[in-house]
Amino acid sequence: MLLEGKNSIIYGGGGAIGGAVARAFAREGARVHLAGRTLAPLDHVADIIRDGGGWADTTTVDALDQQAVDDHADAVATRSGSLDISFNLISTGDVQGTPLVEMSLTDFEAPILTSIRTQFLTARAAARHMIKQGSGVILMFGLSGDPIRDFTTGGHQISMGGTKVAFGALDVFRNQLACELGPNGIRVVTLLTGGVPETTDEAWRSVITDGFIATSMLRRAETLEDVGNVAAFAASNQARGMTATHFNLTSGREVD
Repeated sequence: MLLEGKNSIIYGGGGAIGGAVARAFAREGARVHLAGRTLAPLDHVADIIRDGGGWADTTTVDALDQQAVDDHADAVATRSGSLDISFNLISTGDVQGTPLVEMSLTDFEAPILTSIRTQFLTARAAARHMIKQGSGVILMFGLSGDPIRDFTTGGHQISMGGTKVAFGALDVFRNQLACELGPNGIRVVTLLTGGVPETTDEAWRSVITDGFIATSMLRRAETLEDVGNVAAFAASNQARGMTATHFNLTSGREVD
């Protein structure tokens, strides 16, 4: 198994993407610590993992609260003996569909401030333990930096608000973090998608899926299972030569 004996924290582990990653980690032998604001969805994912023979624990943690994040990471590392993988997948409260010139400052800056704050707090909390043990992986989740295509018109969707700005800032943060932590044996990588249709509102899901399929080299759309599988590989020693970069899960819609 790729992650046997590894201890992981997944923030936002009760969500669709967080849950998929958690299940993949557990299937590959990791002990999964699910953290989020609401216990019920975390427990649901944990139950699925346990039913499949995996190990999972749940804790309510506000990933925007510095003390809560630090205390939880400390508790996991102390109780489990290590903190090997940290993956932050919380939602950022982004507002899309409004042109920038018509958007309020509050709506524009919300995903930027939220993304940078939470990723900084959780990465820092994990890194402090990873430095001591001389190893670890910090995973991030992002969207392509290129314009996102609007599949309803064939043109480009530009009304993304502060969302794309936030992901751009996270790329810079990832690279700086990877540079600083690399000498300590710690990797920092991003899972890059153009979006996962399964997480989209049901009314638009088929339209987006068809658009993804039509514009991809592989003629398919990425799935939650794909994200989980690649996340498990990225966190494993099989990918130990990769840091300060991303894994492209766009099925060939976006090329580097």
